[in-house]
Amino acid sequence: MAHISDLIATDIDHYLKLHENKSLLRFITCGSVDDGKSTLIGRLLYESKMLYEDQLAALKADSKKVGTRGDELDFALLLDGLAAEREQGITIDVAYRFFSTDKRKFIVADTPGHEQYTRNMITGASTADLAIILIDARKGMLIQTRRHSYLVSLIGIRKVVVAVNKMDLVDYSQDVFAAIEKEYREFATKIGLTDVTVLPISGVKGDNIIEQGPNTSWYHGPTLMHLLEHVEIDELRLQTQPFRLPVQWVNRPNLDFRGFTGTISSGSIQPGQRIRVQPSGREGTVARIVTADGDLDLAVANQAITLTLTDEVDVSRGDVISISDYPAEVADQFEATVVWMSDQPMLRGRNYLMKIGAKTVTATVAPIKYKVNVNTLEQVAANRLELNEIGVIELDLDRAIAFDHYENNRDTGGFILIDRISNSTVGAGMLRFALRRAHNVHWQALDVNKQAHASIKGQKPCVLWFTGLSGAGKSTIANLVEKILFSQGRHTYLLDGDNVRHGLNKDLGFTDEARVENIRRVSEVAKLMVDAGLIVVTAFISPFRTERQSARALLDDGEFFEVHIDTPISVAEERDPKGLYKKARSGQLANFTGIDSPYEGPEAPEIYIDTTRMTPQAAAELIVAVLREKGKLE
Repeated sequence: MAHISDLIATDIDHYLKLHENKSLLRFITCGSVDDGKSTLIGRLLYESKMLYEDQLAALKADSKKVGTRGDELDFALLLDGLAAEREQGITIDVAYRFFSTDKRKFIVADTPGHEQYTRNMITGASTADLAIILIDARKGMLIQTRRHSYLVSLIGIRKVVVAVNKMDLVDYSQDVFAAIEKEYREFATKIGLTDVTVLPISGVKGDNIIEQGPNTSWYHGPTLMHLLEHVEIDELRLQTQPFRLPVQWVNRPNLDFRGFTGTISSGSIQPGQRIRVQPSGREGTVARIVTADGDLDLAVANQAITLTLTDEVDVSRGDVISISDYPAEVADQFEATVVWMSDQPMLRGRNYLMKIGAKTVTATVAPIKYKVNVNTLEQVAANRLELNEIGVIELDLDRAIAFDHYENNRDTGGFILIDRISNSTVGAGMLRFALRRAHNVHWQALDVNKQAHASIKGQKPCVLWFTGLSGAGKSTIANLVEKILFSQGRHTYLLDGDNVRHGLNKDLGFTDEARVENIRRVSEVAKLMVDAGLIVVTAFISPFRTERQSARALLDDGEFFEVHIDTPISVAEERDPKGLYKKARSGQLANFTGIDSPYEGPEAPEIYIDTTRMTPQAAAELIVAVLREKGKLE
């Protein structure tokens, strides 16, 4: 079979024109370690005679073949992007490669097989139309095979090819192949994969990759290349779905032009159609569809466009433009499936940045309903998700977003979670449905607001957030600060860590999850007290930067003062007013901050107090002086 048109040698310009109009299939290769993914891709690239883009330029001048075919050729060497893998003995990233045949263009993502790089597999699969899952014929199905298959199902890849590789190492045994196919199909049925093709191959020998191999006369199905060239792509399905345009940019180069730019994720649009902007719900009519090549009469899924409207409608980056008759849903509370991708666990009650399309919001992990054992598909109760674990959770957002169920639209239903401190991606998720309470609970506008409460008290409300090790002196200094403010006629309230655990948080322990929830509740209470016009003083160890940042994010700018009461742990242990350090050192007290649970000190607190250099009274007076300097005490 010829996979490079004769036109390359005779009329390269004509060939390139034909090449532009070919359909594009994005697929992913995955499986366990050393199942032969890189070798298989190398074979595909070699056989298609499209090893690198610069070879096409070389073929314009000279159509000579590159290299010689031989069974011992290491096809993985063709992938220069994986040189680091060969040098270090481990796949470290996703390698994307492009190749083409006479019938179709392809982009393949070669993803790592190691469990710790499951996040890379998620990255590669997020845009794939098809998945090739490799299984080593000698080993059969492994846990990573099941994990990747389950992830493929979650992500919504509907077409799966199971390539039972290294058949040459089991003497091309039909019985071995049949046993693996039977086991895989049983598992695929359980996870909802219905469009599955299983075929025997040898990446090194080439059996059933491009042409039927003489060693598997018992196999009568298609070759891998035939499958890739003829599999149906979901482009038509995307075009028949309701119109969605996530707005990436509001384009206004001059006063006479205002357009909204993005890539259509589904559906089609024409001038004159009525649209709705979400989450605001405002409506307008399409005036023009603008592209770099001129205006269009019709735009469809996957096209990058700029829409202009006949009406003056307020549209912002991150909004979703829908067709008016079939708008996206809007909500701020969801059930979602999440694949956790960080060494630091996901904890209930912790806040993360959630990016969906071009919109970024704050998301709080409400209950973690369960995690999934990918080997048995058992639903396991959990309060946290560790690296590479998959769980079903509830998310509370700080504002409503426009969305679709992930099964209907990956672009408007898929999201990532970002750590607020490190700004690194820690999770990838899929919105399954909005929680019913999201539609039933609405913010009630109040006539007596925060400004009114503060005005009558003659002060500007704020939170003094004391943080530091146990025994640092937080409660002592906080108590003195409140006494000074009270003596000046200020309206205050002190939330102390121990006192709160007698009531509001009496149900919480001292695990990381419980500490996160403890601070979340206190943060919400402090916010309510600020709304009441009070100066709130809190005294909590609050060991995690993320939770302190989340508390800050609940308030307006200038209302949160982080106060680091700093004391070396050796000094705190000497003080040990409650005898807690002694118990922790003897093993009687688990999860004690500074001993067997971490304390993450502030990096840039508004107020820094070193209690080895300053008395509690002097520290309290300094803190009050800062409040006066910042205009909080009129």
